[in-house]
Amino acid sequence: MLSPRLDIRQSQSLVMTPQLQQAIRLLALSNLEIESFIAEELNSNPLLEASHNDDNGTENHSDSTEGLKSDDNNPAEYNDPADSLDADYAQEVFHHDSPADNPSSFSESGLDGSLGLNSIQLSGYDGLDRELTDRNQESLADHLEHQARLCLTGEKLAIACHLIDLIDEAGYLTEPLSSIASHLNITEDETLEVLKVIQGFDPTGVGARNLAECLMLQAEEADRLDPAMRKLITNLEWLSRGALPRLKKLCQVDDEDFADMIQELRNYNPKPGLKFGSAPIQSVTPDIYIKRMKDGWAIELNNATLPKLLVNRAYYSELKAQKTDKAEQKSWLDEKLASANWLVRALDQRARTIIKVTEAIVQYQEGFFLKGIEQLKPLTLRQVAETINMHESTVSRVTNNKYFSCEQGIFELKYLFSSGIQSSGSEEGAAAEAVKSHIARFIAQEGAEILSDDKLVELLKAKGFAIARRTVAKYREAIGLGSSVQRRRQKAISASQKA
Repeated sequence: MLSPRLDIRQSQSLVMTPQLQQAIRLLALSNLEIESFIAEELNSNPLLEASHNDDNGTENHSDSTEGLKSDDNNPAEYNDPADSLDADYAQEVFHHDSPADNPSSFSESGLDGSLGLNSIQLSGYDGLDRELTDRNQESLADHLEHQARLCLTGEKLAIACHLIDLIDEAGYLTEPLSSIASHLNITEDETLEVLKVIQGFDPTGVGARNLAECLMLQAEEADRLDPAMRKLITNLEWLSRGALPRLKKLCQVDDEDFADMIQELRNYNPKPGLKFGSAPIQSVTPDIYIKRMKDGWAIELNNATLPKLLVNRAYYSELKAQKTDKAEQKSWLDEKLASANWLVRALDQRARTIIKVTEAIVQYQEGFFLKGIEQLKPLTLRQVAETINMHESTVSRVTNNKYFSCEQGIFELKYLFSSGIQSSGSEEGAAAEAVKSHIARFIAQEGAEILSDDKLVELLKAKGFAIARRTVAKYREAIGLGSSVQRRRQKAISASQKA
């Protein structure tokens, strides 16, 4: 028989208070973003003041805050949200460990003091995102015209310059050849002849008149334009419609080869011209400095962009002492004090968490900091999280959009996380970035004999890396190095230019 009744049940749940949500958000912000956040808080909270370092390295702040300590008996004192939240999760965000003598450094036994950070200098590929380096970024038109002047003269050079002016920022020729030939008072065959020359320029695929031609040029440059790939590219509309069985039958390949062809196609750049432009490159300000010391590694945050926040308790006491009967004013003042105290502690804990995560990463990737990219190990967020007893999502937030500076250069923290490649010399394998570094080194050292991808596979195997030819090609393209055909052409152009 059904009847209404009352039951008492006990359950646990995590309540995401606004303060906890903000603390989590602070972890994911870079130093520059934190600086903007602090500026907003300073404008909205009269009890907060910023303390900056002067030229002598000493702090400057107002007399009203100097020498004042937290008052544990103050009824408006900040209450740690960890007291009322899920213990494991809140401890991870708010818990303060006892500070060591030097919380920004740690020592590792067994370090060989004779190994210098500059013992190995990489050439060709330095592992640093090209967008982070200071370089003059020429436009696509300038890049193409420079190549045209190296291999064309007279009337053909004039035709090439006209065609280059008609190539859009994505790298496509948007004007019909018939219209161009008519405008220049030449034949279409003459126009096409010069266009074919331009289509052999860097970047591969430039000067194409449609997507299929752009992909075809890239497949030809990679020496993979076999009849099956040609049919695949010619029938791209079938691929977009999802008619895969029909397309596979047309290409006359099995499932494995067809999957490789699709993956190969995805690696091509449908808009090769977009990597050029006239916009200036924004410099990257490191959030963390990592330096090798005699007894280990020194890790510290870049405080140049972060003012130190101080709570002006003298001003609070002055306002609190004023006689007023309005409860809203007293409540507002207490709220601002609690908010100021919480923000100071949250920023301090953010700094401690970043240092703690970075310490674990540096310990694991010590070979990278000692000898360079080739010593980079496979590393996951889970490994770091388990080492420092934190949640994986916390490590992800800490490493997000954070850059560190060391003697190897400036890198994003996430750069030190990499998938593994099978290696006969190590049970844990080698990082993908380390394999890229080896590829870059081999190509940088090649002489008159240009190394094919098959030859690179053999050289890598001799180093202990079991890697397929397609993977070698993918890594080579990822670090901006052309195929053997393209490199041979570039060397010929450079040789003719020197002559």
